[in-house]
Formats: sequence, structure tokens, C-alpha cells
Amino acid sequence: MGTPAAARSRMPNPLPHLPGMADLAKGLHAMIEASTVPQPTIRLMELRAGQLLGSTYFAVRDTANLRAAGESEDRITAVATWRTAACFTEAERVALELVEAVLTANPAGERVPDELHARAAAHYGDKGLWDLVMVLAHIGFFTPAALIAKPIPGMPPGQNYSE
Repeated sequence: MGTPAAARSRMPNPLPHLPGMADLAKGLHAMIEASTVPQPTIRLMELRAGQLLGSTYFAVRDTANLRAAGESEDRITAVATWRTAACFTEAERVALELVEAVLTANPAGERVPDELHARAAAHYGDKGLWDLVMVLAHIGFFTPAALIAKPIPGMPPGQNYSE
């Protein structure tokens, strides 16, 4: 997918303004890379988060990441309808449900009810649950930039902001 020549971000690259951000982001990335949660599950979670947040930047980036990792087009496309798609494992379904629970308001009760926590714990254990928390923290760290600054979709980091 090409990026239109006129594509612009709303804000410039944050690094000249927040030089410590790069080190913080590297630390978060390192934690995610060392996670006990399978990388395909993490990438599926990231794509679902981008869809829920309505971020074209996240959706394009995370779709490309899944393709680069060898995920099938069926699984990538089905993330939006994961509840009825047959191509996800139970552990992946719990991870996707957790993303939705954290990112979607629930006016009738807790976002992450005990029952969802118990199912996630059954699949991931204590370490895996903390790894899922860090995946969600990683997503949350970059969400304001994606929604407010609107980096250019399809452009690599460092080139995804207009100057």
C-alpha cells in the first residue's frame, strides 16, 4: 500500500521535543519482544486495538507487521470478527477479548470481569498475564500519539511525521 504524496501528520516528530521518549519506547518494545505470549498473539492484539481505536496508522502498521510475520490473510482479515471466526485458538480469543475489554467502556460493570480474568489466567498463568498487561501498556503508550499527532500510515518510524 502506497502512501499518498500529500499525506501529512498533524504534528512533527516527537523525538526532538521529547528525547527521552526513544529510550522509554525501546524499553517497552524489549519487554514485548521478550514476552511469554506468542508474538503472533501480540500482533493480533495490536491490530484489534488499532481497529477499536479507529486509528488508520495502527491498522495499516499492524496489518503490515502481521503480513511480514507470515500470518495468513484470512486471520488478518478475521481479526475484526474474531468472535465468529474459526481461525483463532482459545488463547488468542482470550487475548483479543482482553483488548476489547480494556479499550471499550462497559457502563454495566467492570471492563475486565473476574470470569474473563480467570479464563486469561487459565491460558497464560501469572507471568503471561503480566506480559498481556505490558502489551496493553505498550498499546496505551502510543495511543495518544496515534490519535492526536496522527503519524502518516504506511511510513516507517522516523519517517512517519511531517516536519
